[in-house]
Amino acid sequence: MKKVLLVILKFFRLIGSLGVVLGIFVLLFIGGPWYLYNDPIIPIWLKTAAFAFLGGLLLVLITVALEQKSSKPVNVEQDLEKAQEGILLQNSESIPGKIISANLGLVQGHTIYAIWIGKDLSSVIRLILGGELLEYTDMMGKARKLATARMLTEAKKLGADAVVNVRFMTTSVIGSAAELLAYGTAVKLK
Repeated sequence: MKKVLLVILKFFRLIGSLGVVLGIFVLLFIGGPWYLYNDPIIPIWLKTAAFAFLGGLLLVLITVALEQKSSKPVNVEQDLEKAQEGILLQNSESIPGKIISANLGLVQGHTIYAIWIGKDLSSVIRLILGGELLEYTDMMGKARKLATARMLTEAKKLGADAVVNVRFMTTSVIGSAAELLAYGTAVKLK
């Protein structure tokens, strides 16, 4: 039932996205030049394009909100603790006092994390006044833990005892969203 709901929401989000894109295209590239050289009376096709844009935007916002409401909340701390049970993490190539018996290959976990626009605005004020950007610190901490938990889950599937040479990489995706990648080498120990 939940999968069907998610498919329906994705379908409506796609329809909304198409409405936004077509509305912007018609408004900017057809409606703008037409309005400059013709009557100030707005024709029905230009009004339709404006409503397609606004309606599409509203549809996308509603479907994203419903999708977030229907998905289970992520408890990053609990996920990391559960994933880390029985697996050692090491950022060096070896584990002191242990012998690596088999290299199981690269494991990785990633997430793209963003903060709510209200927190983003709070960070802008802090940026002006100075000080630590607490909202972004919290966001990156949660993203790091989530990416690590996903990497450890992948290592467990391979039957690993440890993940060595653990590294983190981050990139900015859009606005205040950041991608965080955790990767390392899954190994078996003697």
